[in-house]
Amino acid sequence: MPRIGFLVAIAVIAAACASPPAGTAAAPFQGMVVDPPQPKPDFVLTDTTGRRFDFRADTDGRLTLLYFGYTYCPDICPVQLAQIAAVLDQLPDVRRNTTVVFVTVDPERDTPEVIRSFLDKFDTDFIGLTGTASQIAAAQQAAGLPVATKIGDGPDYTMGHSGQVLAYTPGGLMYTEYPFGTRQTQWASDLPKLLER
Repeated sequence: MPRIGFLVAIAVIAAACASPPAGTAAAPFQGMVVDPPQPKPDFVLTDTTGRRFDFRADTDGRLTLLYFGYTYCPDICPVQLAQIAAVLDQLPDVRRNTTVVFVTVDPERDTPEVIRSFLDKFDTDFIGLTGTASQIAAAQQAAGLPVATKIGDGPDYTMGHSGQVLAYTPGGLMYTEYPFGTRQTQWASDLPKLLER
């Protein structure tokens, strides 16, 4: 009996630790909450068809996921994009109202053709953007991110870049961002909520 009582007490303590205190609300999102919410950045780049893409205007009224990366990325970029694609496949209603935008931070190697081929491995609807180095740097700064930096010499250099996905609601505000390692269950929980904001 004492052992059973001890186990019950441990279970009660564990439940209390896992739940928010009485009278408080659970966090609204499973991603990293941005407080205060930030407005959608205003920048213009070029898509993989060579057309001008006004990020703010061309994604207006849609749930928008923005990611800065590069096609030669060995790990973070493909994982992030694969996670998003998999979750959108599970949420067709969300998918119809979501735009995913990938901006290269490596315009030297990432030609429009290379970007398109890379994105098509995940989802043919993903939008790829490029521009001059200064335009891409300005876009990162407009989004509140540090500018990516080149690491190493020779053709196999890498890019040090921010790994999080920025999520903007149809109303044009960023309430959350999603770092590398975000799970599909977290995406699946948050995206419908963000779409309603």
